[in-house]
Amino acid sequence: MRFVFLSFLISFSTLVSAQFKLSEEAEIAIITVGPYQGEVWSAFGHSGIRITDPKSGIDWFYNYGLYDFEQENFFLNFAQGLLKYRVGVTKYDRVYRFYKSQNRFIKEQYLNLTLEEKQVFFDFLQNNVKPENAEYLYNYVYDNCATKIRDIPEELFVGRIRFDSSYKEEGKTIRDLMDDYLDYQPWGDFAIDLGLGMQIDEEAPAYQYMFLPDYVHKAFAGATIERDGRTSPLVEREVKSFTPEEELFDNGLLTPFNVFVMLFFIVGLITHRNLKSGKRTKWVDTLLFSIVGFAGWWVVFLWFGTEHLSMYNLNILWAIPFHFPLAFFIAKEKYRNLFRRYFKVVAYWYCLLLIIWMILPQPLHQSLVPLVLTMVLRSFYLGYDLRVKKR
Repeated sequence: MRFVFLSFLISFSTLVSAQFKLSEEAEIAIITVGPYQGEVWSAFGHSGIRITDPKSGIDWFYNYGLYDFEQENFFLNFAQGLLKYRVGVTKYDRVYRFYKSQNRFIKEQYLNLTLEEKQVFFDFLQNNVKPENAEYLYNYVYDNCATKIRDIPEELFVGRIRFDSSYKEEGKTIRDLMDDYLDYQPWGDFAIDLGLGMQIDEEAPAYQYMFLPDYVHKAFAGATIERDGRTSPLVEREVKSFTPEEELFDNGLLTPFNVFVMLFFIVGLITHRNLKSGKRTKWVDTLLFSIVGFAGWWVVFLWFGTEHLSMYNLNILWAIPFHFPLAFFIAKEKYRNLFRRYFKVVAYWYCLLLIIWMILPQPLHQSLVPLVLTMVLRSFYLGYDLRVKKR
């Protein structure tokens, strides 16, 4: 947060209003920063632009990944996918120290541009960080800190840039690309799979891979620029300015899969005791079905009420919204026959879902299997218990 605040301050300082003419010594570099496991959003890495000019005393980092907590309706905009990000500029040495302290690799790709092209690039960035131009509507796949880096040279040198696409893998989707970075973020991986729908499950074109900083780096590494009828490499040289120390990560015991397995056995034990005693533990059903139902309403909200990539979300097949608030009325005598049929249908539906699980067009998170098994167990029990008590 301190880093964000510093960047925010400098982005609106006299730097943006000053006019600079770059010297022959000026250089522009694409900066790629490695993943960091401290937060889920940092696990994908980061991209930015460095401009240096010793004669002008410039060594600045342009960052398209900033946001202002003070913006109006911040949390509502965040929930609806309408959060505004901004570009800011700060001194590069601060950026370097910050990412080095997080033990993240830092790679620099210096662009093969003429002085005139560098000036055009620099003027574009200087204009972009002005308060009236700095904000943009963020989208974590189509418009983020990485795609902005991809888009700038294409916008400035129209038709002259060709990115390398040899990194593309047959059949790989946006969800697959995200999953590659979430091995040590099990709950983040679970949340993404819960919240995002089939829109990210089509095969991703090579160009779309560049919503991730690593693929921006790969695309620039083999990119070319056309100049006076000749094609030249876009990257003149690459520098690995910081190589991190090797780290070992541990997801711990409380992963989604382990939590849901424990839930299955706990509910199983309670159900066994209920069958022996003939008395139902009512709070278990109220809690279990309310949580699953609430998850369903969250899916519905994301699907219809936001700009996230959450449409056509097949998590609705297990997170059935009707569970909440119906779970609070199970004990009502006048609804007994209705609920007996309801839970019988739900139990068979969950069984069918487990059968077709692997052929669904949207891959559901595998940790959900023990949760759905828990729902099967308790649904069958409720259908049985309500039928027996009716007699």
